[in-house]
Amino acid sequence: MKHAASLALTTALASGLVLGGFATTSPANAQTATPAASSATPRHAAASRHVRGAATPAAAGAPVTVTRASARPVAAAPQPPPATEAVVVLGAGASRQTQTLGRSEIMKMTPGTSPLKTLSKLPGVMFTSSDPLGAYEWSQQIIVRGFDQSRLGFTMDGIPLGDLAYGNDNGLSIGRALQTENNGSSTLAQGAGALSVAASNDLGGAMQFTSIDPTDKFGVDVAGTVGSYGTYRTFARVNTGVLPGGGKLYFSYDWQDANKWKGDGQQRQQQANAKFVQPLGEHAKLTLFADWSQRRENDYQDLSLSLIRRDGYNLDNITGNYQLARQIGAAYQSGGTIPAPYKTVDDVYYNAAGLRDDFLSYGRLDFDLAPHLTGFVTGYGHLDTGQGVWVTPYVPSPNGNPLSTRTTEYDIHRTGMLTGLKYELKRHTIEGGFWFENNDFEEARRYYSLSPNGAPSSIHWYTNPFETQWQNNFNTKTYQIYLQDTWRATDRLKVNVGFKSLIVNNSSTSVPTNYSPLPQIAQGSISASNGFLPQLGANYRINHNNELFADFARNMNAFVSSGTSGPFSTTQSGFDVVKNTLKPEMSYTEELGYRFHNQVVQASLTGYYAEFQNRLLSFTQGSGIEGNPSVLQNVGGVTTRGVEMASTWRFAQNWSIYGSFSWNDSFYNNNIYASDGLLYAQTKGKNVVATPRMLANVQLSYDDGTVWGNVLMQYQDRRYYTYSNDAYAPANAIFNLALGYRFHQHNIVLRGLEAQIDVTNLFDKHYIATVGSNGFVVSDPSGTFQTLQAGSPRMVFFTLRKHFG
Repeated sequence: MKHAASLALTTALASGLVLGGFATTSPANAQTATPAASSATPRHAAASRHVRGAATPAAAGAPVTVTRASARPVAAAPQPPPATEAVVVLGAGASRQTQTLGRSEIMKMTPGTSPLKTLSKLPGVMFTSSDPLGAYEWSQQIIVRGFDQSRLGFTMDGIPLGDLAYGNDNGLSIGRALQTENNGSSTLAQGAGALSVAASNDLGGAMQFTSIDPTDKFGVDVAGTVGSYGTYRTFARVNTGVLPGGGKLYFSYDWQDANKWKGDGQQRQQQANAKFVQPLGEHAKLTLFADWSQRRENDYQDLSLSLIRRDGYNLDNITGNYQLARQIGAAYQSGGTIPAPYKTVDDVYYNAAGLRDDFLSYGRLDFDLAPHLTGFVTGYGHLDTGQGVWVTPYVPSPNGNPLSTRTTEYDIHRTGMLTGLKYELKRHTIEGGFWFENNDFEEARRYYSLSPNGAPSSIHWYTNPFETQWQNNFNTKTYQIYLQDTWRATDRLKVNVGFKSLIVNNSSTSVPTNYSPLPQIAQGSISASNGFLPQLGANYRINHNNELFADFARNMNAFVSSGTSGPFSTTQSGFDVVKNTLKPEMSYTEELGYRFHNQVVQASLTGYYAEFQNRLLSFTQGSGIEGNPSVLQNVGGVTTRGVEMASTWRFAQNWSIYGSFSWNDSFYNNNIYASDGLLYAQTKGKNVVATPRMLANVQLSYDDGTVWGNVLMQYQDRRYYTYSNDAYAPANAIFNLALGYRFHQHNIVLRGLEAQIDVTNLFDKHYIATVGSNGFVVSDPSGTFQTLQAGSPRMVFFTLRKHFG
């Protein structure tokens, strides 16, 4: 349901960059030789290309073997034989907690699976979604060490993706920015993202995704997937190979469609990517990228604990029964009895959907200015149009139909620029850069008439509203600079020292509407700025196999320019009260860790402590779906502490086992008081909502180059959805299975052919996936607040891939 709250520059991993774990070449995926393939650089700059935002293990601090004769070489971490790729590369040489998933690990997921779901096996990461691929955006939820997605940084090839909120005002999800088949490696920094990350909200770390580069040889890749509940996906990509002018290009397109696993409705997307890489002489390279995405997805009904107990996990919208929906609406508006078996008007709705159209593009120029001085400049743009659709029984159509369609409408126009310079001087590597973004965002709440006779289409754009409740134009200007020095103090000790400065200016202007009461959305301006956000880290290599690391970081979360979240999502009087006193959220993070590497084992153990100050909570007024103004309040601080462990063990030829365990204790430091000083909620010492105390992952993998397979178990502890911790979703453990076969015959039919089968929720468990889809409340002793999404049942998918060329 739609409620009111509703390049990573693929950095230049030069040929000299070394992963601190197992080799990442996959025998099954020749699209890129390594995760570095998305970051080719001008020839003589290859060893010193500016590394932007930890998009790869090297960017996260992996050792670099410098090939330039005048540069001092740095000892590389030990490397096992390249026969089998590690499930996770634990960032050897990094001064902070970081892990990377290679491209081949992402490619072993069902095509169309969100990379966010793939990253959920990393320590400290909780990801949930009510669909098996993790692509359904209303239910997507990712939390790292108690920090939700609105407080994490996300980039793709360095381009900011915003905070990944459903009603996103400043970006788009990675699934709309990049086709899964074009994903390169993905890197997560759990505690503090690199200073260069283009994000104004990365309090709790950063996720950086990369796109693959075109191949040197001509080739065509096609794939098809079929699966449970009418799922099918087709994909095609054409690589031109190296063109006469030295450039290379690919273009790809996919169509994906699936029925909902319960109720009526579809979840559909079509998408196209194009990427062009052109060397410009010996010392420069131009990269151009474009993405187009069209997404249409019907929603699953938000559930409550009481609804689950009464009607089960399969309760859903009644999209197939328009007359029943009209009867429920008429009964509500007349004060009559809701038709059995339903008890309230909010138990089920007729329909809801999310509609999104996006176009994202960037151009990046990498260049050498001198033998030890390199740089880049990137310009990007993003256009988005969207509607969040809900057939509401609360407002009738003017023609007498007790139902109408309510929309929340979005229009994003973002442009930005990223620049960076890197200078190598003996034992020092000095980097600095600048990020600017101008974002014009329009948002409106409108109502559309529905015919009393024929049922409305489930996924289409609505036009000609009979009422506009509110409409605001928002502008956000972001300025960020950073400067850092990586000092190789000794052959064993590396120290990182740096800071960034961040200024974000937000403004809101209301547009007159035909709605009789005063507009609900505030207008005015507010800013967040901090000139000194430091980051300090060190890595000490004890010997060939062991290392220690520690880091400290301070970060700020800027305000949101939106009518459905942030300081403008309240009334004008409410905004006027807080605009001069509201402080941006701040975090202080400390980490201390240990890593071990040899040819068969890599392991890490990390302890962390974080202080989260000026935490802003948005309190839902009424039922989550109604769209009432929210109440934003500074509730003081949150303390987070925890331990994370991860290990990969290659215990036999072609076999490996990966495991991770996380213990997190995130709790509120203060009680919540009303404006009159009276106690509003007793939250001191209570667990942070939606954050499990324990997470665990175990994956057993086999890959001999022909046959491969894995079985993955993911465990999530209980998760509270009330600030008082009186209601929660129980713990769950879900198993997934994947098997594949690569044909190596030389005949034209079988050469380059791969087959894959995936089974999600292998043992068909009933469980609650997303917690907080409709926000959070102080207390829910009767379990009636609808903010839960049921997890999908067992589903099976079969994929065939073929490479020509």
